[in-house]
Amino acid sequence: MKAAIIGATGYSGAELIRFLHQHPYIKDYTVHSSSQVGVEISESYPQLNQITSLPLQEINSLKISEDADIVFMATPSGISKDLTPGFVENGVKVIDLSGDFRFKNPEVYETWYKQKAAPKEVLQKAVYGLTELNREQVKEAKLIANPGCYPTATILGLSPLLKNINIDSGSIVIDAKSGASGAGRKASLGINFCEVNENFRIYKVNEHQHIPEIEQGLKTVCPQLQPIKFNTHLVPMTRGIMATIYCKPLEKTSQKLLVELYQQFYEKEPFVRIRKQGEYPATKEVYGSNFCDIGVTYDERTGWITVVAVIDNLVKGAAGQAIQNLNVMLGIDEASGLNGPPLFP
Repeated sequence: MKAAIIGATGYSGAELIRFLHQHPYIKDYTVHSSSQVGVEISESYPQLNQITSLPLQEINSLKISEDADIVFMATPSGISKDLTPGFVENGVKVIDLSGDFRFKNPEVYETWYKQKAAPKEVLQKAVYGLTELNREQVKEAKLIANPGCYPTATILGLSPLLKNINIDSGSIVIDAKSGASGAGRKASLGINFCEVNENFRIYKVNEHQHIPEIEQGLKTVCPQLQPIKFNTHLVPMTRGIMATIYCKPLEKTSQKLLVELYQQFYEKEPFVRIRKQGEYPATKEVYGSNFCDIGVTYDERTGWITVVAVIDNLVKGAAGQAIQNLNVMLGIDEASGLNGPPLFP
């Protein structure tokens, strides 16, 4: 297989390079940028010095279609929707890491992303690439809409409950936190070191664009889902997402039962790890890996369930999940190129 990365100078693009470089089934790959054509990727990312000297190429859709079997769109939202239809028309598989193809209803995208949606006929071809829930669809897909980082942690964290426990779906509260890399590499006052360091703040209150994506994903396991309460916070760290989820079951349960439920639900999933009773994950424990670690508990006093789900936002929340989807599309070992343990400390 030959691959192309469009948007290779962003953080997700750099992570794709890291994984593709060691992928056993990728023969070759090219890197593309709209702003640094001709510059070696190692000049943008010095950690790649003596590892790869690939030059950044222009984004020529026709040439890329002729050369590549798979295209990774690691671009900001609003760019892929214009480029991807041409690749799909030319028979090239596409995995889009932006939000451009995550919604079947274009009006939802336009409302939350404040820009025109992709053509409806292309949207209908897209498969939402949360492999743990959509594996059979991913196997046959030509266009993958890679899930967002917050939705990945939240949907994986809640799905076992909504599928198997009678939950008051109007009680769901998601308190989510992310490291600064989630905002991308482009300079911004909000992620300036002096603004982030020793600071902790909420942002996009009640209006985060991942809200409808989470609701859309959860409705596949709970069609009667009520609107969720979801807010996000910026944490002074580089990587990681922690989604702390609260919900109220309509019947009494127990911590032991919940842990067993989660273990059974994800027992065949290579990248979801369920903590033992009384143990809860931390972001550092999945750092640099494609794992989603989950802990769950039940408060006998209040009758509420708490779920803690953590991922690396650049890996399971972006590039690693894209490689996982690639592997499923190719029918090869799902963990190919993703076998490394998390980085610690």
